[in-house]
Amino acid sequence: MIEAVRVLDVALSRFPAIRLQLQEFPAGADEYLRHGDPLPDATMAGCGAADAILLGAMGLPNVRWPDGREMAPQLDLRERLDLYCGLRPIRLYHAADTPLKRYEAGQIDLLIVRENTEGLFSSRLARTPPGASVVEDVLRISRTGTERLFRAAFGEARKRRKKVTLVDKANVLPSMVFFRSIFDEVAREFPDVEAQRTYIDAAALYLVQRPETFDVLVTENMFGDILSDLAAGLVGGMGLAPSADIGDRAAVFQPSHGTAPDIAGRGIANPLAMILSAAMMLEWLEEPATVEAARRIEGAVANMLADRALRTPDLGGRLTTQEMGQAVVERL
Repeated sequence: MIEAVRVLDVALSRFPAIRLQLQEFPAGADEYLRHGDPLPDATMAGCGAADAILLGAMGLPNVRWPDGREMAPQLDLRERLDLYCGLRPIRLYHAADTPLKRYEAGQIDLLIVRENTEGLFSSRLARTPPGASVVEDVLRISRTGTERLFRAAFGEARKRRKKVTLVDKANVLPSMVFFRSIFDEVAREFPDVEAQRTYIDAAALYLVQRPETFDVLVTENMFGDILSDLAAGLVGGMGLAPSADIGDRAAVFQPSHGTAPDIAGRGIANPLAMILSAAMMLEWLEEPATVEAARRIEGAVANMLADRALRTPDLGGRLTTQEMGQAVVERL
């Protein structure tokens, strides 16, 4: 986050008419250990009053609720602010960063649109009775939630290469049959966008075999969660995977990855997913200056990653977190 804020300051320094007022609020496992609540009321109020929310990586696997669930204030924010549209851009910046060695920079460029408030996550707050012999989770698909998700996905495709691929399991699950039927209805509203359909298992295969054929993929909550990590692995890993969670009245921008307790305090975490998430925030604000600043950040990251020597350890390099941030700043 420190490096992302530094990059924001530099990127906006050329636009004196735009000034970000950054106000910091606590959230997460450490806040729970200090005060008993991973998402305090004051933090929630601050998020509700802000124009946008820039969220640091969340999660500590060893800090859990009494029922065994991990702290997840990022999910609480999505649900409380109704941030139904999860955007996960995946882009290959350098051929050396992909395990698929036949691809060059730019040949993998896709966007996963993940439903954020329903799906299999809908029962995550349910309590398991003591001694239960059967536990069930509910995969919830609503017409209202699904229609708005698909319209958002087609809208994103219009900004890109005008192709949307639905990822579902309509050959098995009744909820997914319903999901697909709504997709077909919404697709007719966008005759200029090509609409395709594939099953989740096939999508996982095709992402590895031929990721260049995808533009926008739209899917249910759990499927999107899984495919996002798979797709990130195609371009260098989670350190290069930004994201946005967008609703009609609010938006959160954060790296797709969680925390990395095994390297905490060593100063070697990759800051690029956080930096690119900050750029997504600037673009979403839609002021001409913030959009231009976002493009400058994305260009600086691409320029920096073109130099194979400039990598943090997760990408096979030796740069520290601060050095990686500085490399982006220098290119800005």
